[in-house]
Amino acid sequence: MAKALAAEGIAVEITPQLQEAIDEEWAWADYPMPWCTRGEVRWVSDQAQKIHDDIQHGRLLIHAHARDGHTTVAVGTYLHQGGKSVYLHGENHLRQVADTFDSLAEAMTAFKRVHASEMRLGPASLTDTERAAIAARSVNVTTSEAGPSHPGHKTVPVYLADPGDHDALLDRFLDKHGEFQKWRTWSDETTHAIHESQTLRIEHVHEADAHETVWTVAAYETPVSDRMWVLTATGATPAPALQVLLTHLADGEGRDTRIDGPVDEQTATAATRPLTEAGWEHSLTTRGLRRISPDGEAGVQFDPLTSQHPQNPATWTIWAGTDPDQPTWAISASPRTPTSLITGLCDALANETVVRQYPLGRERARGLVTPAPTPTVMRPAGRSR
Repeated sequence: MAKALAAEGIAVEITPQLQEAIDEEWAWADYPMPWCTRGEVRWVSDQAQKIHDDIQHGRLLIHAHARDGHTTVAVGTYLHQGGKSVYLHGENHLRQVADTFDSLAEAMTAFKRVHASEMRLGPASLTDTERAAIAARSVNVTTSEAGPSHPGHKTVPVYLADPGDHDALLDRFLDKHGEFQKWRTWSDETTHAIHESQTLRIEHVHEADAHETVWTVAAYETPVSDRMWVLTATGATPAPALQVLLTHLADGEGRDTRIDGPVDEQTATAATRPLTEAGWEHSLTTRGLRRISPDGEAGVQFDPLTSQHPQNPATWTIWAGTDPDQPTWAISASPRTPTSLITGLCDALANETVVRQYPLGRERARGLVTPAPTPTVMRPAGRSR
């Protein structure tokens, strides 16, 4: 650091006491590789952090993991390095690439040969250290500007937010994004927002039941072609979740969908990475891959059996409530829905919070409260992006 500052022309003085501390020998307590120098210890930790970041941001897709004695091993593929597959060994600050392979098939064969009895599909559960880091980043810090918390307010995850005013949400979206043109049906019961390319269409039904489909988003390869993908949302879907959806649509995701094979379980695992990082429980059910929030109040499900049918409207299901068959609200999507859009929704559900207002003295079961008719306010959790 001192050399870097000096190179920028900044005068730096290292006192004798500081130099003595710099030169002082030190050791990491209980470090399992005591032969490493200080520089080597830092290098190992830096490489482990890079691997963690690549996994977190979807650049490294983990296909399977296993226990190897006291630690975890895994096999994965770098999606941004020409498909290079790697064998990972260790956890936390000791995770490292132990071997590389030219193909996924070669990597999986080698991994199965050594770890067949312990092998499990998908990434391993978060370690205690990773969970602690997530918890530390998720703490909401109240500043003096925010003022003292009001007894009639409660901070809740996005999936427990109020539905808000869907009509106003659409109106604001159309006012801000002139590339979408508003159309009303003859009965005024439905509003259509159609992109200028004519390949992305949003339909919103007014004054519908909370459990009925009120939002339908559909994308087309050309204005006259068959539908590529479709996404629907019910009337009680929280406004912040819908805002995330509309933001992604406005950014171009949906119109740029490639016509390729349907999504598979590996892609689904990458798309739901924010949930994994936030500690959502992973399970395999008769309906496919499912992730449940730590409080059991929300879930995301991918059904691989329906992913072979491009027009199936419920390959993806996102819901709130303890029973996915009777959800408080639900979003459903067909297999070719852009995975970046699914990831955006998952990231909001896992990491964003809102302030919800409720009448004093009126509490719901499970510790929640009945909301008053006031708009929700987005409050990002205290985490690094």
